[in-house]
Amino acid sequence: MLRDYVPVMLMMLVGAGFGVVAVVLSSALGPKRRSRVKKETYECGMTTQGATYAPTPIKYYVVALLFLVFDLECVFMYPWAVHYKSLGVFGFVEMVIFMVVLFVCYVYVWKKGALEWE
Repeated sequence: MLRDYVPVMLMMLVGAGFGVVAVVLSSALGPKRRSRVKKETYECGMTTQGATYAPTPIKYYVVALLFLVFDLECVFMYPWAVHYKSLGVFGFVEMVIFMVVLFVCYVYVWKKGALEWE
């Protein structure tokens, strides 16, 4: 049984080995021209003024997480759509329940103001 996994492990080792060898060779054989200009921070070719770090507002993270949640919920609909005829009425009822729960979550998020950008 373990012999069935030997080709998979061999392929993983070859892939990992290729990655390691490529990184080592590029760092060993690549040009090393260090200068003061290369060590400076690059930002549109202009010298930065003021603070260079600005915290990201939490709104971006909330929107990203909501997008992931609702996008993942939509991905669950694809297998149902492919097997719609074979699932029959039971599958349809299950998907309607799923859609109702998804809609209730959407209304909840909307009422909480998570989708407001002001």
